[in-house]
Amino acid sequence: MSKTNRVLKLGLPKGSLQQATFELFERAGFDIRVSDRSYFPQINDPEIECIMFRAQEMSRYVEDGVLDGGLTGEDWIAENESDVVVVERLVYAKSSLSQVRWVLAVPEESRVRKAEDLAGGLVATELVKVVRRFFEERGVDVKVEYSWGATEVKARLVDAIVEVTETGSSLRANNLRIVDTVMESTTQFIANRAAWDDPWKRAKIENLAMLIRGAIEARDNVGLKMNVPKEALAKVLALLPAEKSPTISSLADDQWTAVEVILPGVQERDLVPELKRAGASGIIVYPLNKVIH
Repeated sequence: MSKTNRVLKLGLPKGSLQQATFELFERAGFDIRVSDRSYFPQINDPEIECIMFRAQEMSRYVEDGVLDGGLTGEDWIAENESDVVVVERLVYAKSSLSQVRWVLAVPEESRVRKAEDLAGGLVATELVKVVRRFFEERGVDVKVEYSWGATEVKARLVDAIVEVTETGSSLRANNLRIVDTVMESTTQFIANRAAWDDPWKRAKIENLAMLIRGAIEARDNVGLKMNVPKEALAKVLALLPAEKSPTISSLADDQWTAVEVILPGVQERDLVPELKRAGASGIIVYPLNKVIH
């Protein structure tokens, strides 16, 4: 393959993960644009061709070589039993930087307290194969049926449901109670095995994974700069998180130093007033796009 026509076919998730994925790519330095009815987003990298698929089917197309790589959930890789290379575990979901859970749930009024109580019952879910394995491993004989969406509504029509959740708020709103966790899932960057064996494609995939991971690392962090008189330096450094090692630089005025550190954004709002009182000045807080370790 000549250098001029090298292209990586990359699958992006359409649906619940779409917006979060596009935002991460933007932080990583990639501008992705797509119209409402298109499945072929435009990206500002001539060596990448983007195609959008539902997360549920992504791993099948990566395994079959329709795509060189893609982003999908660990849950759907398991459901499809896909033979792919897991390049990177990316901990982000629809609305948070966290994993999701597939949970076994029943109505609040149900007598079911554990998975074994469902013996002989009917369970509805979109994750059929994984749920069947869950019950088989526990020696519980249940019938697992595929649910074509709106699974929570069916909880009072069947004996139990297995549904995906980030916070559990939707389940509580429907007066459902979590009995057990069937599996936890994160977003995975996966690659086709033949593409992974191609040096150029592998390098391209690894670079992408590194930049996206850096964007995730940066999302909840901020950079903090300040000028500190040398006489107050020890006091200022004592206020900074012990696990964060700041950069200390000399200034033109040899009585002052510049201090710079990266820290969680939630700490910054309480820390800045304390730093000011300790003697720091010219304090600058700035957002981060990527943090590469």
